Order: sequence, then C-alpha cells, then structure tokens
Amino acid sequence: MQEQEAKQLRWYNLAMMAFVSVWGFGNVVNNYANQGLTVIVSWVLIISLYFIPYALMVGELGSAFKTGKAGVSSWIRGTSTPLLAYLAGWTYWVVHVPYLAQKPQGALIALSWALFKNGSLMERFSTLTTQLIILAIFLVFVWLASKGITSIKRVSNVAGMAMFIMSMLYVVMMVAAPAMRDIQIATKDWSLSGIMPKFDFSYFTTISMLVFAVGGCEKLSPYGK
Repeated sequence: MQEQEAKQLRWYNLAMMAFVSVWGFGNVVNNYANQGLTVIVSWVLIISLYFIPYALMVGELGSAFKTGKAGVSSWIRGTSTPLLAYLAGWTYWVVHVPYLAQKPQGALIALSWALFKNGSLMERFSTLTTQLIILAIFLVFVWLASKGITSIKRVSNVAGMAMFIMSMLYVVMMVAAPAMRDIQIATKDWSLSGIMPKFDFSYFTTISMLVFAVGGCEKLSPYGK
C-alpha cells in the first residue's frame, strides 16, 4: 500500500505543479506593461471566459482518457483520427522546443538578480560558455524528470511552495512598500474609467499575451485519475 502511494501524485502535488505551470511573475509584469491598469479587467475576462472553461475541459479529457500516455495526442486520437493526433503531437512538440530551451536562461537571469542585483551574470561569460551552462542546467532537469514520480513530487512541492510564498510577499510588499518608504504611488487613477479598457484594435492585439499567461494546465491533466 505504501509503495503504491509512493508512485501516485496527491492532490496537493498536482496543485503545486499547476501553480508553477500556470502562474508566473513574468506574466503579471508583461501584461501590466502592455495594458496598464486596464489589465485588471482583462484578467477577470480572460480567467472567466477562457481559463475556467479551458481548465474544466482538459480536466474532463484527462479523466476520460485515463490510460492515454500522450496527453493532447491521446485525446485527439480517441475523438478524431490518428493523422490529426500525430499533427497535434508534432506541433505541440515544435512549439515547446524554444519554450523549454529558454527556461534555463531564465534561471540564470534570476540567479544573477539574486546574487548581483542586476542581470549581468551572463555578460561575465562568453557566448559558448553561457550555452554550455544552459545545456547543463537543462540536462539536470531532464535527469530529475527521468527519476519518476518521487522526483517530480519533490521538485513540484519545493517550486510550488517557493512561488506561492513569493507571490504572497509580492502582494504584501506592493501595498506595504510605499508606506515603508514614505512615498506616493505613481498611479493615482483607480476610478472605473481608469481601469476599463477601450476595446479597440490595439487592445485586442495584446490578448495573445493573456492567453499565453493562463496556458499550461493541459500538461497536468494526464496525471489526474
């Protein structure tokens, strides 16, 4: 019984994995830079109209195809044709090649800010050295993933708790920092007109960033039972 439980992910393991996969500080900063305070309304709309239905759908698919081991490809193969399943799997793999490759670089940038309070760490190395360091970090995480459920649970718990705590600190310090430093908040217009977006062409060109921000839970639904 204990051995079987050790090979299973508990609900809080999946919750931490989902939090890491979907949430990110970069998503908050990038979308605020694009839309300003109007992003508040945008977040409400994208979560209610896209993310919640999307999460429910992939959760249902993951539950319906419990024996499928290929995620999106398994769902499409079970509901459509093998050709479409192959094309879905191939395109899913292609778009994740640059996405996963840049993750170790993000880790180096974060480490640079933690150590030197700037992003100059990679400037200390040649291009080739930086590439080799990024490759080494990537291979370490591939090795950890190959160790199975136990390794995944530990990494997801540590990463999820760290990001959750940082998120809470971010919110608390955002409110507390102006009072601690005795400064005024630069943004003063918190009225309805200040946060209500203008639904024009310029606004809709930024929607893709919000869709990207709330994506990722389809990676976790195959783990559900």
